[in-house]
Amino acid sequence: MNAVEFVLAGMLAAATPFLLAALGELIVERAGVLNLGVEGLMAFGAVIAFIIVYHGGGHFLAFLGAGLGGALLSLLFAAIVLGFNANQVATGLAIGILGQGLSALFGKTYESLTVRGPPKIAIPGLSDIPVIGGLFSQDIVVWLSLLATVAVWAMFAYGKLGLIIRAVGENPKAAHAIGYPVIAIRFAAAAIGGVMAGFAGAYAATIYTPLWADGMIAGRGWIAIALVVFGTWLTGRIFLGACLFGAVSLMGLAAQAIGLNVPSQLLACLPYLVTIIVLGIISADRRLLKLNGVASLGEPFERS
Repeated sequence: MNAVEFVLAGMLAAATPFLLAALGELIVERAGVLNLGVEGLMAFGAVIAFIIVYHGGGHFLAFLGAGLGGALLSLLFAAIVLGFNANQVATGLAIGILGQGLSALFGKTYESLTVRGPPKIAIPGLSDIPVIGGLFSQDIVVWLSLLATVAVWAMFAYGKLGLIIRAVGENPKAAHAIGYPVIAIRFAAAAIGGVMAGFAGAYAATIYTPLWADGMIAGRGWIAIALVVFGTWLTGRIFLGACLFGAVSLMGLAAQAIGLNVPSQLLACLPYLVTIIVLGIISADRRLLKLNGVASLGEPFERS
């Protein structure tokens, strides 16, 4: 397998933690809530999933536990910002730190232990195509994440539920005036975002890198938040962005494999460097951000 085949084969798997967390954050932000605690939600979900799999609970139960853990922390965030109108940025950061602290506490005795991931599912015929065949041989979670991407896109493009969520995020007072429970919808969106972040952490800890190490999420949550802006709150662009960052995260390994004399530290920071550059480019186009942005993002809602 050459470097190109290696990157293509692993791109979707590497993109999955970014994609799952970013889809959840997209739903939260479309509802008008800014949750910066995704990194901590992923870390908390990751340690729950790893412990469950390590003790023989299976991946289905692990993802269920991780989703519930992420949802609980996210609902705590929602209770503070929606119930008490606390600052969303500060509260999100606090919840993120809490999630990372809990993951370090619960995962301390599991440091450097490993688990076994599920087998890959190959699409007959397509997986045998030269160079790009690896794209069609992925684990079940990758395939489900692709279906989730289509479902979220369809919900916002054609579904009534997506229209309601967007209305709550764009003009919560108007949505409330026509009878939609703004606070309840934002609570539900926050819970879904927490579940997706928990799933992302579970995938990172039990399938993509099936071992436990403190800090193993390694900034993926922050990149997921950046992906929502990178994709200008559009599902298709978020998917492409996740694939880009997944590919970039593998380029360091590919470069080392072919013998490029580049410091490993520089290669490891490539995804974050690309994040900074891309966000700088996107932020310069204020028209694009204004066109697709969420009008009431981060603003508290008070019933009149």
